[in-house]
Amino acid sequence: MAFKKSSGKLSQSAVLKHIMKQCSSLSRKQHQHYEDVPKGHFVVYVGENRSRYVIPIWFLSRPEFQSLLRKAEEEFGFDHDMGLTIPCEEHVFESLTSMLR
Repeated sequence: MAFKKSSGKLSQSAVLKHIMKQCSSLSRKQHQHYEDVPKGHFVVYVGENRSRYVIPIWFLSRPEFQSLLRKAEEEFGFDHDMGLTIPCEEHVFESLTSMLR
């Protein structure tokens, strides 16, 4: 699914809505892989090895995490079946998420 860009940038709410829709869609398609994901959380893949992390949805509203989402959109786009991939080294991602908790 592609977004129409009005001024070259997606609105923050449009990106968040798309991510939520895709996370919901992916969990329905591959339910057996997401049984361990508690309500209010979603899965992201991080680093070269695509390590799987289950994180709370409220992270999406944090500016620090939104920066990673913009990088993910630029590098990978949001239209793929492999889940949301964050282009970041694992130790950096773990450090960021530990600060947000």
